Amino acid sequence: MFLGFIRDRMTLFWAVLFPLMFLVLFGGIFTNQNASKIEVTQVGAVSVLDQMPSEARAGIEESMDITKVSEQDADAALDQVRSGDLDAVISQDGDTLVVRYSRADPVTAGRVIGMFQGLVDSANLAASGVTPQFSLSTHQVENESLKAIQYVTPSLLGWAVAMSATFGAAVNLVAWRKSGLLRRLRLAPIPTSSVVLARVGVSLMVALGQAAIFVGLGVGAFGLQLTGWWPLVVPLLLAGTLSFLAIGMLAGSVCKTEEGAVGLANFIVLPMAFLSGSFFPLDGAPGWLQAISKLLPLRHLNEGMLDVMVRGEGPAAIVLPIAILLAFTVVFAGISAKLFRWDAA
Repeated sequence: MFLGFIRDRMTLFWAVLFPLMFLVLFGGIFTNQNASKIEVTQVGAVSVLDQMPSEARAGIEESMDITKVSEQDADAALDQVRSGDLDAVISQDGDTLVVRYSRADPVTAGRVIGMFQGLVDSANLAASGVTPQFSLSTHQVENESLKAIQYVTPSLLGWAVAMSATFGAAVNLVAWRKSGLLRRLRLAPIPTSSVVLARVGVSLMVALGQAAIFVGLGVGAFGLQLTGWWPLVVPLLLAGTLSFLAIGMLAGSVCKTEEGAVGLANFIVLPMAFLSGSFFPLDGAPGWLQAISKLLPLRHLNEGMLDVMVRGEGPAAIVLPIAILLAFTVVFAGISAKLFRWDAA
């Protein structure tokens, strides 16, 4: 069975190369994701900036590029803001700092407004001669070496395992039924359980191979730094694979053609990946959507892997996810057994 898997180029593509493309894509994005500088043009003299101490000026220039132009070039600079080539144009009218920006990119617009509001507040405080009563100290709760790729890798790995196990079980079951292989296996002088265990073993080996490839690429190419009890992803992957194998068996039991099995597996796995945070975090999602996501096995697989690979959690962090994944396995395997057919109808 394993040799058949690795010889099937299409299966290899969907199980390994396709998810890997997403890791390379997101890895490339997040590797160079140093917060992009705000592009600002200063028209004429702006005392808030021109009289700023050199230390403060250096700090500002870490987050924005400021280009000075004369008042004659103000209209051209505004045209650049409208076209999206420039983030803001600043000028000074008496004691008022005038900032002109575009709302086309709300995130950048918010950064522009927040940054210059902070500059004005600091300048007003300095002009008043009052000693600040409060200060701000920020600290990241995780290891400061953590990068966004460390959050992306476990989630994409979970999606890859879900897709491989579900598609593999669903499509193979339908193909074997149509070709009569299921019937021949049933009549063969080997226990049916041996055939099932062999298929499960292949899926588990594929999942471990996917993990090795994802982690190896993440560490070698994108600076992934494994933290905590990261080897605990192995039992999580095994439990997750069993869960999605059961889902794939259910899809294969109700479908009559390979095309139908592929469509149903896609219908199950792809929305689940989005709802489980495989591509984007769900922190900002509505409460009802987060509640739905907790009913999905992929959410628990992703969260468990994030706990041991990123958040530095120990063995206790995987107990509940594994229990939930195994519960899903029992439920879907039971339903699949009820709907299972040896022959094509």
